[in-house]
Amino acid sequence: MEAVKIKGHEIRAAPVRDSFNRRSVQFMNNIIKSLGKIGLSEDDVEVEMEPNAIKKLAASASWWIEGYHLHYSYSSQDRFVDNLNIVSKVIDAEVNAVLSEQKTINDFISDFAEDKDIKEQRKKARETLGLGEEINDLKLIDKAYKELAKESHPDMPNGDTEKFKSINRAHKILKRELQ
Repeated sequence: MEAVKIKGHEIRAAPVRDSFNRRSVQFMNNIIKSLGKIGLSEDDVEVEMEPNAIKKLAASASWWIEGYHLHYSYSSQDRFVDNLNIVSKVIDAEVNAVLSEQKTINDFISDFAEDKDIKEQRKKARETLGLGEEINDLKLIDKAYKELAKESHPDMPNGDTEKFKSINRAHKILKRELQ
């Protein structure tokens, strides 16, 4: 069982070995239950489910609290069900940090606040950096960012301020997704 460090938490999640779709439903219910601990109802939470939980897809959850749209997704595991397990564990750890007063609700909101069109923004960010939609390796993203930023930096002879800003925004969006 490999440990993954996410948002300051060491998450240990053994890969799911069987009953993938059933386990996905369990993880979805765990997310709803965890967020319920801070006063959210099932209607406030949206977990996108995949009918075939063994596909290599990202898992995500969105919820609304105090007028803010919050979102978390994870895609570094090999299967949707394993990604959803990580999402469940991260949300549970963050909710427990709020409940134990290690984190304020405002910090919680700030850590997860996202625009409603975040998926489209991430797709465009990958295009801006010249990366495929499936690229989730932060080292590859950083490498592409550094190369493009160096080329378009305003201090360079062929520098382009607007392109440089666009590259920086794209990197920031993807970095937030993967950290």
